Order: sequence, then C-alpha cells, then structure tokens
Amino acid sequence: MSVPQGIGIIDTMMGTRAGKVAKEQNYAPLRQGQLKDADSQAMNFPAQYMFKDVPWSDQARGASGPVDEPLQGADLLLPLMDKWGIEISMVGLSPTNEIAQKTISAHPDRFVGAFEIDPNKGIEGIREMVHMYEKWGIKAITAFPCGYFPQVPINDKKMYPFYAKCCELDIPIFCCAGIPGPRVPFKPQHVELIDEVMYDFPELTFVTRHGCEPWTALAVKLMLKWPGLHYSTSAFAPKHYPQDIIDYANTRGSDKIIYAGYFPMGMHLDRIMTDMQSVPFKDEVWPKFLRENAKRVLKLS
Repeated sequence: MSVPQGIGIIDTMMGTRAGKVAKEQNYAPLRQGQLKDADSQAMNFPAQYMFKDVPWSDQARGASGPVDEPLQGADLLLPLMDKWGIEISMVGLSPTNEIAQKTISAHPDRFVGAFEIDPNKGIEGIREMVHMYEKWGIKAITAFPCGYFPQVPINDKKMYPFYAKCCELDIPIFCCAGIPGPRVPFKPQHVELIDEVMYDFPELTFVTRHGCEPWTALAVKLMLKWPGLHYSTSAFAPKHYPQDIIDYANTRGSDKIIYAGYFPMGMHLDRIMTDMQSVPFKDEVWPKFLRENAKRVLKLS
C-alpha cells in the first residue's frame, strides 16, 4: 500500500511566495483586520503555532544560523516538484500577485491558477472573478470564510453569486471548512453550513480545504449525500490525515478525496512526501487521490 511511482501527481494547494515576501503580502489583510492577539501578529503566518519547522519562518535555522530567504515562484517550486513527481500544481493567482502570474506564464504546462474571491466586494468581486477566468483561465476559485473582514459564512447570501458563477463557468470552489488555524471565530466554517449550499446549487463542485475538523464524520456523511462535494487534504501532514477520511477513501469515497499540500506556507514538500509513504490507502486509491480526482475536478486535459 505504499505510494506508487510515476503517477504524475497534481497538487491542489501550493504557494508561489515564501519567506518575508509571503509574510508581507499573503497575510497583511488578515493581520490588519481580524487578528487581535500580539502572538499572531508576530507569526510568520497566522497558523504557525500549529506546525513544526515552518519553512523560512523567523524561527527556522540552518546549520550555520537563520535560513536564507528562498527563491520565489517557479525557481522555488519546480526543483521540488520534479524531485517528488509532481506534474502540476495549482497556485493562488490574483491581479496583484506578479510572482504567480510570471510562474504560470512561463510554465503553463506545470501550473494552473486559482483565484481567491472576496465576497465582501459584491458585484465587483464577481467582475474580478470573471476577469481572472477570461484572462488567466483560472481552474477554480478559493474562499476563506473565517478570514474575511467582516467574516462571511459558507452559506451567507454574499457567497451565493459566486456559487452561481462557478456553476455558469463550470469551475469548482475550494473552500476552507472546519475550525481555522488563525485565532479568529470558527462559526462561518462549520461543516453543517455546506449542506444548505449543496441543496441550493446541485451543479456546484465544492471542495473543502484544511481538514473539516472536528466534523470529519459529518463531512463524510455530506459527501455521501451530495455528488458535487469533495475533500482536499491541504494543511495536514499525511501522518495526521483524519481516520474518517482515510476510511472513506478506502471504501465508498475513492473518487472524493483529493491531494493538496501546504508548501511553502506551513510544511516543506520533503516532509509531506516523506510522510505520505505511511498513509494506509489501498493500492487502487493512490492514483485517484494523487491525480485522477483533481484532474477531473479541475478539468485538466
């Protein structure tokens, strides 16, 4: 049941910015609006307390002292992708993220884009989403309900135009669900809220991010109920994949569980892929988990 070779892995969560660049650009809105405690303000990224050995954190040290600032974009990612057999990575793309734009433009065969929406922008947010789809060919949108300021629950009316547009454009949404790592209120991401969304948008492909804990059993029940609902393993070291999710993948859910990493945000890719060897998936599950499910959901040729 070890990881087979030569699958051509698709990673549905990878970042293009690392080190000080990421700290200054990725998380500034969250720090400026949501986070109140001083500890969070000082962290390299807002959920750092949950992870060991965060790549290029302020606390990371090499053999001779602090770790140097990393390369960015494709220069950072491609060597590690090639090392671990990752064929394609989905990266966050926005009108202001020039590193991601250059990465996708230079290597369209290796990277695809996902646009993080801001439902508080209303119709302007829809226009941004359509622009990113038409100009950059984004394969998905992403959402962080607890991270918005003000927060926007999964089933909030502000989210509904984005769900409708996803159905119209035939692209999925990858949405954080479960208690968030950053120290903000969790209610907007309660897994039970997904049920109403799937009822109202039966054509929607909805992929959860960041674990769904502590409601993984509920997430499995809802995946059994709703054909368009999926689960991705982002932000979890493989040795910590929830047992409910492993059991579901090995039984009725082999088409519903999708690999997602968390490099370079919270875990090094070397650590993720080394841990992966001990995940007890059945032999027939691995190709679906590492490639085929993502290929289908993202409509990759």
